[in-house]
Amino acid sequence: MLKTFIDFFKNKDIRKKIFFTLGILFIYRLGSAITVPGINDTVFKLSATSILGMMNLMGGGSLEQMSIFSLGVGPYITASIIIELLAMDIIPPLAEMAKSGKKGRQQMDRITRYLGVAMGLIQGFFIVKLFSDQYGIVENPTALSYLYIAVIFTAGTMFLLWLADQITTKGIGNGTSMIIFAGIVADMPNNWRTVYNAFLGENATNGLGIGGFIAYAVMYIAIIVLVVLMQMSERRIPIQQSSSHQINKTKGDLNHIPLKINSASVIPVIFASALIQGPQIIASWINQDAYQWLAKIADFKSPWFLCFYAVLIILFTFFYTNLTIDPQKMADDLNKNGQYIPGVRPGTETKNYVSKVLNRITVLGALLLTFIAILPYVVSAITGLPQSAAVGGTGIIIVVGVAMDTIKALKGQLTQKHYKGFVGK
Repeated sequence: MLKTFIDFFKNKDIRKKIFFTLGILFIYRLGSAITVPGINDTVFKLSATSILGMMNLMGGGSLEQMSIFSLGVGPYITASIIIELLAMDIIPPLAEMAKSGKKGRQQMDRITRYLGVAMGLIQGFFIVKLFSDQYGIVENPTALSYLYIAVIFTAGTMFLLWLADQITTKGIGNGTSMIIFAGIVADMPNNWRTVYNAFLGENATNGLGIGGFIAYAVMYIAIIVLVVLMQMSERRIPIQQSSSHQINKTKGDLNHIPLKINSASVIPVIFASALIQGPQIIASWINQDAYQWLAKIADFKSPWFLCFYAVLIILFTFFYTNLTIDPQKMADDLNKNGQYIPGVRPGTETKNYVSKVLNRITVLGALLLTFIAILPYVVSAITGLPQSAAVGGTGIIIVVGVAMDTIKALKGQLTQKHYKGFVGK
């Protein structure tokens, strides 16, 4: 691994891309420290269990600071999920765009950005109003002030998307993913400081001491290893070329279809949290009594509600996996390309076989994702740590996934450079 990193920096082009990406991320973190005008110095903390807490996590604490990048790339991500879902034969024009190659994807991205602007304005307005009502953060609490701050938030989101585009074009990895990655990583030192104070500080909240801190560190590393294994694990369905498309069958002709055990990534956790917290946020704008009643029911300290949350994650994992991976389309593509699964007839039997395999591996993926998602609440209940600092959660899944994808992309570029050099000789 160390040799790989050394090779990255030895390569002039890759080294230039790495430093360019770091420069863009520095601009992002600098902007995250700039508070929007019209906000007082009121300090507030967001619950890690809420949708707003998840937005704050992905933004590296920007939402709690009410910075110009408070919304992060959240509105764009939400808009992307909506457009992707609508493009799955729900809205025919979007479905046609999705199938029409690069030009169609560019049109979809343009629509997504317009929708992201609208969602940024709506989210920003109601978030500021909510925080103003609860914490009194706005100096002049009027509708015009809320709209003014929402416009700044939305402008910050669009500027972040521009920075992300620069990373994608001139830097390393996917720009949007790198922005989210940087936000989560930036908040990790603060979480570790919280953990240290909880175990070993002067005002330690539990009596576990150094043993508890070491156990926490070991568990943290173990969860990272588990996430890496979960991200890398896949079920490979062998496929072979039909005799009508080849003259000689050799072992090298055998290929495979890779199906990841966690194809849905962290989307099910976001969906489950939105379903739970969405009604609370809406109620907070309409009726405070209804909000308090919903907040009392949706208590993550309750074992029964935590079980309900786990069931939602599992259901959404199956829902989103079957929504994004179409066994019928796989069967049709194999048939068009003159390929087949050994021992399985083309057509309906192939579709049924892929569906059966997909559902089986999704069981394991859903259970692992659920375990990692609810672990912070369990650890918090046992140790007394804040849920944002407890081990596990969606943050680790995102960070590990982005890091693995980025390293894989850099290795591909490095191999390509070596290959070109070899050919050039």
